[in-house]
Amino acid sequence: MEKDKKHFVLVHTVGHGAWSWYKIVALMKSSGHHVTALDLGASGINPKQAFEIPHVSDYLSPLMEFMASLPADKKVVLVGHSVGGLAISKAMETFPEKVSVAVFLNALMPGPNIDASSIYSEAFSAITSQLDNRVTYDNGPTNPPVTVILGPKFLAANVYQLSPIEDLALATTLVRPFYSYRVEDISKEIVLTSKRYGLVTRVFIVGGESKAMKKEFVQFMIEKNPPDEVEEIQGSDHVTMMSRPQQLFTTLLSLANKYS
Repeated sequence: MEKDKKHFVLVHTVGHGAWSWYKIVALMKSSGHHVTALDLGASGINPKQAFEIPHVSDYLSPLMEFMASLPADKKVVLVGHSVGGLAISKAMETFPEKVSVAVFLNALMPGPNIDASSIYSEAFSAITSQLDNRVTYDNGPTNPPVTVILGPKFLAANVYQLSPIEDLALATTLVRPFYSYRVEDISKEIVLTSKRYGLVTRVFIVGGESKAMKKEFVQFMIEKNPPDEVEEIQGSDHVTMMSRPQQLFTTLLSLANKYS
């Protein structure tokens, strides 16, 4: 069994934390697999505050440090949810030899031909003005926003609309503000090449009823940067790990067995 054990590394989206994977972590552990759910900078129980990590490298450092600590002969299944797709893309570029397959779950999927900063800008502008999402500014509203926090109405309508009400309640209690990174910072920090990022097998999982990203935007990323495979989980909202945990677990296990 040890030989068949997979190691899954789960990366959350903005505002969230390792806690958002609790159902998947339980399913993986009870099936005998290794699983690491990380808190990125100023997320989950990470002690930093959003304003203390003004560079995207600070936000990504928990994942990058974890990947660096893995033995050279170990490979993991990297799973990035939503904006977590940017984090796993950076890890793929830096440590391609340590990733057996990278899974983009309703995620931002940049690549050598699709700049990380442009899709980040698109996703960011789509949420800042919605419903009760709150933006804070440094030195007045004429300056760019500094932090954003997702509001309960936005979470209920666009992210957790098909998830159990308990999970929405959990999210409204635990979401934290996230830093609004400069486009130039993202462009500099996340540079992806065919020679490294391109070596890693990529799979995109679409939540059939996800509302947080427009379908046209998802299609654009898939067409511009084609993954090796596209899977769809029917009846899933944006947080597939909450609304369809069993289907997601089965899909992840199947992909891990196929590509590692």
